[in-house]
Amino acid sequence: MAYDNGALDATLAAAAGENAALMRELRGAFLDSAARQLDLLKRARCDGNWNVAAMRLKGLAASFHADELQAAAEHALNSAPGEPFVIREIEAVLARFNRSMKR
Repeated sequence: MAYDNGALDATLAAAAGENAALMRELRGAFLDSAARQLDLLKRARCDGNWNVAAMRLKGLAASFHADELQAAAEHALNSAPGEPFVIREIEAVLARFNRSMKR
């Protein structure tokens, strides 16, 4: 599946302008924050912790216009804590972001 990260790139470009170093830094910060929330989701054992991590991930995705990640976070909110399918879905989205970053 081809991944189109146009909305994320447009959001980052709007913030960074022509500054390529700032764009890389913002993209890295986005990915680091998303990875932290994914880690919290993986470790969540109760509804409260799961929902907090999923809401933070959804908010991060919305802030950066990362629609695919936002949809995956919404799936997490509608799932039981530790749902393996949701974890794999978020991991796949973040892996696609990482691959697109290395191009």
